[in-house]
Amino acid sequence: RGGPPVGDLDSRCFLLFYKQFAHCDHNIFTVAGRTCIEEGNSAQVLSIVLDEKNQEIVRCMGWNLLPPLIQVLLKKEDKNLPQCLAIFNHLLETCRPKELLIGLLEQLEQDDPDTIVESLHLLLKPLQKVLLCLGGRKASSLGMALSSVLDQVAKLPLPHTKEQEEDDVFSFCRCCTDMIDFVRPFVQEVRHNLLNNEMQKDELRTELLKFCMKSLSHPLLEVHLKDPDTLALSPLRTFATEILNILGSIGESIAGLVHQPLLKRKQVPGFLEEEVRYPKESLASLAHLVFVHHLAADTFPTVFSPVFSLRCNIEHELYEKSLVRVEDGSLRADLLEIKTFLTVPQNLIKVMTICPKHELRTKGLKVFQLSVDKFNTEAKYRFFQYMLKTSNHSGVEGYIIKNIKNQIDIALQVKMCIKGKNDSVGKSLYRSVSSQVTVTACVDLYRIMESLNLLRYLVIRDKVTENQTGIWTELYKIEDTFMKPLRVGVNMSRAHYERELQNTMEAKKSKAKESVLSVSVGGEELPSMTPESQIQALHSALHTFDMIESVLARIEELIEVKDNL
Repeated sequence: RGGPPVGDLDSRCFLLFYKQFAHCDHNIFTVAGRTCIEEGNSAQVLSIVLDEKNQEIVRCMGWNLLPPLIQVLLKKEDKNLPQCLAIFNHLLETCRPKELLIGLLEQLEQDDPDTIVESLHLLLKPLQKVLLCLGGRKASSLGMALSSVLDQVAKLPLPHTKEQEEDDVFSFCRCCTDMIDFVRPFVQEVRHNLLNNEMQKDELRTELLKFCMKSLSHPLLEVHLKDPDTLALSPLRTFATEILNILGSIGESIAGLVHQPLLKRKQVPGFLEEEVRYPKESLASLAHLVFVHHLAADTFPTVFSPVFSLRCNIEHELYEKSLVRVEDGSLRADLLEIKTFLTVPQNLIKVMTICPKHELRTKGLKVFQLSVDKFNTEAKYRFFQYMLKTSNHSGVEGYIIKNIKNQIDIALQVKMCIKGKNDSVGKSLYRSVSSQVTVTACVDLYRIMESLNLLRYLVIRDKVTENQTGIWTELYKIEDTFMKPLRVGVNMSRAHYERELQNTMEAKKSKAKESVLSVSVGGEELPSMTPESQIQALHSALHTFDMIESVLARIEELIEVKDNL
């Protein structure tokens, strides 16, 4: 009832040759053929698929035999390997390309890393052969194949150390080499068409561009390439170089891609939007390969200015690398009208203040200062004002105030005219500084000290008769809005802390268990401090109040002396 037995496959195929194929005939051929291969009767299947009278049914249904065949080929040590390889090769020559393509792509889908590697190595050449048989209709099929291949490669562990890459312990590098070999004839076809102006449609070129963009984001954005001094023959570096070569071969300018963020959006016909065609993470990876690893250096023009390159890479991970090439004090104020010149430093501030890793916070501070050094005087003036208004972090504000002091010192030393458009730099900056300082019950001592240090410096350094910074015309306002409230606030705080110190010392003597001082960070109260720690913290605060009062007294003394001159 279920049809002839498996052993009767040959006679059944002979009958099928002389009549129309019914659905049940397809099932019989598939089940019988697969069972024979699985049970080790590959020789019988080989004789049937090679028989001239069975070629029509093989052409139509032979691709259904791929799953058991490929399982044998992957095992390698199977005794039926030669027969199965012969069947496989005959199917590639005989079956219809579209059905072969589907069957081969289905067999690519694996989960085990070892099987993924072997499947890719076995099937990419056959896939390439099948795609080439599709002629001018292969673009979408190539795109589907490349997408499947990249999805499989993404499941493999990446080599991180020199030894892992050198020994290719995960066979990842082998897969990268196989992928480049796989796309090579299609790249050559696009290149030939471009050279001969025969590019009627760019679907094939588009699929290769998508492959390169995806490869740039994974794996190339995630691996750490070794320089030639570390690893002379680096497979991953070779893979990156090949990807850039492919981009050039299919008509993509490396310089144009690097500067893509500044170029006018292209109106590209078809379904690909600009952001999809050129993903940001892929462009960032490309810029890293060019500017850090110097790949494709022979094709990249050197006429672009460092400032232009900075504008292109400011949103990428290459901000520091691009800044280094820019001359100190050369970035103009009008660059701050470009949004990224303000948002990127704001992101650095987040790294400086929020990142849990000390080395990254230190690195963020270094790059932030580097960006400050590259602005000219007017740009620094505007940058400092903006950061004082938006940073919302007392430590950052104190650091900026310290920078303001240093910049004014430089300007005064070289007798520069430190004027803004309608106001003096010193006056406007100090007005910005003093407006940020509000003396309340919760005083930020670091910010207060930096503001006082700036004020003391200006009073000492700038003569009343010259008033280069404008500080002397602003002094009466600063005294009323900053110095007098500060002294009142310090006196109140001192009294409060002295009372707390006395209570703590008395509690310690009486061995009281209750803590008289609580400390909170970020709105969360920390565990109670020991009496010894409380006393130390209170003494430290009182010492800081002494310093503030000392600097205040010195400023008042200097003002009085200069007023009497």
